[in-house]
Amino acid sequence: MNPEHLTDSLPILTTVGLTVGYTGQPVLCDVNLTIHPGEFWFFLGGNGEGKTTLVRALLGMVPVLAGRVEFHVAESVPQLVGFVPQRCDLNPSLPTTVREFVSLGLVGLRVARSERRRRLTQALDVVGLAGLERRAYWTLSGGQRQRCLIARALIRAPKVLILDEPTTGLDPPTEYALFETLRRLHQNEGRTILLVTHDIGLALRYATHVALFHEGRVEAGPVEAILTRERLQATFGAAPGGSFLRPLLGGHP
Repeated sequence: MNPEHLTDSLPILTTVGLTVGYTGQPVLCDVNLTIHPGEFWFFLGGNGEGKTTLVRALLGMVPVLAGRVEFHVAESVPQLVGFVPQRCDLNPSLPTTVREFVSLGLVGLRVARSERRRRLTQALDVVGLAGLERRAYWTLSGGQRQRCLIARALIRAPKVLILDEPTTGLDPPTEYALFETLRRLHQNEGRTILLVTHDIGLALRYATHVALFHEGRVEAGPVEAILTRERLQATFGAAPGGSFLRPLLGGHP
C-alpha cells in the first residue's frame, strides 16, 4: 500500500484534546490523533511515558479526563478493534488447543458456526499457523504463541488491530518473523495497525505514522515528519549528535 494515498479516505479514529489518567491524575494531556484506514501507527517512547495508557483509553478501559475519542464507523469498539496484549492472559494449567484459544476472540460476538470455522481457518493461515488447530497451545514456541494472540484478535475481523509490545521476550529471528506477518497484514490486506513499542529501528522500518510520547505529551504524524533527530534526542534523552541515532536515522534529518 502506498502511504501517499492513505489519507484519501475519511478518518477511522480521532482523539481531540484528549487528557487521560488514573484517579483523576493526568498521564497524557491534549492528545490529538487522526488515524485513517490502512495506516501503520507506532506508539513510540520510553517506559512509563503513557503509551499503554493511551491504548487503554482507546479501548475504553481508562477514564477520559478531558477531550474525546471518536471512532468514525458504525460498529461498536468491541466489534471494531482487535487487541493483542503484551502477554497471554490464559491460565497455563488449563488444557487448551490452538483452536480453542483463538476462538476465544469471538466471545461476545454473534457468529454462525460455519462462519466461525471460516474465520478460524483464515486467521491461522494469515499468521502462518495453518494446520495446528489441534495442537496444545502451551506446546507452541514463544513466537507461535504470539502469533496465536494475533490470530485471536484477527478472528474478530477487526478494522483496527492494536498490539501492545507484542515482541517482548522474543529472540530477534522470531521478532522479525512476527513483524513480517504484520507487514503483510498492512500491505496485502490494508489493515489499520496501532503498535506500542520503544524500538526506533522497528518504527523506521515498518511505520507509516508515529506517535512520539514524552513527558505527558504526544507528537503525532507521518514517520518522516516525527522521527527527526531533534525529537528523538528530546524523547530518549540522548546528547546532541548522540552516536546511537546515526545508524538508525541514516539520511533522516
